[in-house]
Amino acid sequence: MGKIISVCNQKGGVGKTTTVVNLGYYLAHKGKNVLIIDLDPQANATSGLGLDKSKIEKSIYDILINNVKPNEAMQEVNMPQLKLIPSNIHLTGAEIELVSFMNREYRLKQALKEIVNDFDFILIDSPPSLGLLTINSLAACNSVLVPIQCEYYALEGLSQLLNTINLVKENLNKDLEIQGVLLTMADYRTNLTSEVIDEVKRFFKEKVFKTIIPRSIKLSEAPGFGQPIHLYDKHSIGAKTYLSLANEILGEAISEDINQLSMQQTIIE
Repeated sequence: MGKIISVCNQKGGVGKTTTVVNLGYYLAHKGKNVLIIDLDPQANATSGLGLDKSKIEKSIYDILINNVKPNEAMQEVNMPQLKLIPSNIHLTGAEIELVSFMNREYRLKQALKEIVNDFDFILIDSPPSLGLLTINSLAACNSVLVPIQCEYYALEGLSQLLNTINLVKENLNKDLEIQGVLLTMADYRTNLTSEVIDEVKRFFKEKVFKTIIPRSIKLSEAPGFGQPIHLYDKHSIGAKTYLSLANEILGEAISEDINQLSMQQTIIE
């Protein structure tokens, strides 16, 4: 059975979609069958993988609301072992529509039952909110990956997210666990980044991934070309760190000096 990971943080701009797209690509690059589900009405994962969201005929909205089968909405992308269930503008009103459904918290979980064995990993790009779409994501997944930007208010609002995760675990998904906390957009030129890294590690301890994603121009540019970072610039530090994250997820050894390399190359590329 495939592992379902929800990438979740109710704060926007923390590297959530960047993580879903690039982690998904590198897991597929390493031979795993991967499905990305774009559950965010902004549909940035959809466009970040090269699809025109205005031309999507069937999306995650149709699966949740119209009982469309997941295979009918699934799209091929730029990697043979990577597939995408896209999002589009219709998802914006889905939370209001879901209110009237029986078992509304389990719509996604029910839909994924018939395909979960077809994939090694299913990554869900959850919206930056704690509404019904995110609840569906948490109810359907095995674990949560929480990206945290290395900024002053890094931990602000996290107590609300952790409380939501605990409530879902108690009432909807008893097997839910935190996969890990990923530090993103680290700018090693500032003292603040080091302070945030220390604070997050004190708070989450062993749950923090060893790999830290640096602030990188290349990572910022790649979505504009509809490409994962490996296709845009596979030699960039952003590519190297997301490959390192994939290795961590798979339980493989990672380079001990990957973050030292990040310190040397932050922002330059």
